[in-house]
Amino acid sequence: MRFISRLVRTRGEMSKGAAEQGRQIPARYDSTMALDARSVPGVRYTIQRMSFGRRMALSRRVRELSRRAEFLDAGPEANEKIEANILAQEIDAMYLQWGLAGIEELHIDGEPATAELLLEKGPEALAHEIVSAIKQQCGLSEGERKN
Repeated sequence: MRFISRLVRTRGEMSKGAAEQGRQIPARYDSTMALDARSVPGVRYTIQRMSFGRRMALSRRVRELSRRAEFLDAGPEANEKIEANILAQEIDAMYLQWGLAGIEELHIDGEPATAELLLEKGPEALAHEIVSAIKQQCGLSEGERKN
């Protein structure tokens, strides 16, 4: 697991005025990050950044489903593979609901887009793009992101 924090300013950096007075400016950290959608031009979405507590909460939510999906995927039967695929999609839906903080400039059937509305009726390519960005923020490897 990675525990990387992305601080806007490091502890050693000082502003010009603060440097003259010998004071350091406090570090600033934003718990969300906004990204422009590649799959739907003009749309901007905001995702949650990883924190210790959020990592624990996500792990608890995903743990059992991922174990079950791995078990089924290893089975020889076609219906087991189908069930594993369904579970993998449910896990992606969890990531989206857990990590999406907001969507700007997108209305679905006349309503402002939300995670639930995006899952139910929204553009699939955008949902996959957001899930991929959330998984990347979680520090998952390419192989782990495919699950």
